Amino acid sequence: MAGPLAGLKVIEMAGLGPAPFCAMMLADMGAEVVRIERPDTTSVTGTAGAFDVLSRNRRVLKLNLKDGAAVDSVLALVERADILIEGFRPGVMERLGLGPEPCLSRRPPLVYGRMTGWGQTGPLSHAAGHDINYIALSGALNAIGRPGEPPVVPLNYIGDFGGGAMMLAFGILCALHHARLTGQGQVVDAAMTDGAALLSAMMYGMHAAGVWSNRRGENMLDGGAHFYGTYACADGKFVSVGAIEPQFYALLLEKAGITDAAFSDQNTMQHWPQLKGRLAQLFLTKTRAEWCALLEGSDACFAPVLDWDEAPLHSHNQARQTFVTVDGVLQPAPAPRFSHTPAATPAYAKGSDDDCARILAEWSRTDRDTGATGG
Repeated sequence: MAGPLAGLKVIEMAGLGPAPFCAMMLADMGAEVVRIERPDTTSVTGTAGAFDVLSRNRRVLKLNLKDGAAVDSVLALVERADILIEGFRPGVMERLGLGPEPCLSRRPPLVYGRMTGWGQTGPLSHAAGHDINYIALSGALNAIGRPGEPPVVPLNYIGDFGGGAMMLAFGILCALHHARLTGQGQVVDAAMTDGAALLSAMMYGMHAAGVWSNRRGENMLDGGAHFYGTYACADGKFVSVGAIEPQFYALLLEKAGITDAAFSDQNTMQHWPQLKGRLAQLFLTKTRAEWCALLEGSDACFAPVLDWDEAPLHSHNQARQTFVTVDGVLQPAPAPRFSHTPAATPAYAKGSDDDCARILAEWSRTDRDTGATGG
């Protein structure tokens, strides 16, 4: 594998959403990830093979962890691993005999990453839940939606992927840095409730300062402002506007042909609903393509709202190769980009006949036991 994490060895205990996404991020950047699956594993997303994008860039071992010999095999892998990722409810790994204590005793510098919704501790830690529940508890869900309507479900970006997987990846690499300096591994307790709250740091600060209310759809960044939102066009398609700064707002007005003096008072919140309605009427006078020809690429802070089929075809995404095709499946390319250690093109995780003995031989640490990480 190419990429900045080449040489890292990761064990992933197969699970749902956020833990696989975290493992995918590490694998995309060159880490060698071995995914431990039950023999009867099926995807809850209805995808498999090349369509299971979250599982790309892995080797797969199918083990029945109710068998003591399979547990011993995982522990043997742990002795050669840098990182272990698991996303089960608290206590599951301990009952399997694969909790932090036996793993860290086998491999003291190991980074043991734990991904849960509520966290390893707290009164809700053992309750079932999903992204929507975790972001609800963090305060984030209440802020998303239109005035007077129920909160809008923002897919599972905030809890599973942003507040969960990405926070876990960040925590793992922080702990790995510490392990490299000291030889001491540790447990990373990543909770989606904590992560979703952290993603809301700016909003909590604005709320404390009295410039962000609890009323959704009435604030600057939640669709309340006329200069920050989405608008329908004459052809039923949509565009986005984000002209916050005065100079960008002025350019938007100029390019859109708006000369009404009412629009000159940009930041008086009481005027936002009226100005938003008038701007909505204006955008309905042209198609999305016509608005793109007028505004796209300027400092008016404008972009078309593209669907799953349109986004990969946009000229900017094509120029940056934001999407790649792997075995006929179009999917996002690894991100971010690196100037000296670029990531390789992904490959999907194929069911394999790899056995632990073969991987153990390949994971020999003789070429990397230097400095504080040796053990």
